[in-house]
Amino acid sequence: MRKRQAKKRPLLPDPRFNDQLVTRFVNMMMWDGKKSVAFKVFYDAIDIVEEKKTDEEKTALELWKDALSNVMPHVEVRSRRVGGATFQIPMQIRPDRKVSTAMKWLITFSRKRNEKSMAQRLASEILAAAKEEGAAVKKRVDTHKMAEANKAFSHFRF
Repeated sequence: MRKRQAKKRPLLPDPRFNDQLVTRFVNMMMWDGKKSVAFKVFYDAIDIVEEKKTDEEKTALELWKDALSNVMPHVEVRSRRVGGATFQIPMQIRPDRKVSTAMKWLITFSRKRNEKSMAQRLASEILAAAKEEGAAVKKRVDTHKMAEANKAFSHFRF
């Protein structure tokens, strides 16, 4: 490789929960560099989760983290050319990629919901994912099924 790997820039923890994961999530959700808007959407969503939650011993932030871990995939299929044929090869996922994939799915499927505001959509997707349901969790299950179905080709990985 000619180019060096880009250095990981340190993320500032968010103002309310003092958590770097929240900042990472908000950065992914942000459109057109409007970070304050993205933070407002996230915090509103967390407040809605706080109101709607049924589990009393967990905070809304813990519910959000549970939702993220429920959406996280552990294996994925990668395309690989072997002798003119393209195989879908199941691969383990790096921990940082697991997290970013989970975040991407949560945000994408929140945007596709049909509540009034983005905060409400995000809140309901978080609550659904925390209960192991919802579109983002379905996406993870489908990804795992795909990897399971292509297990026969796992000897091609190296």
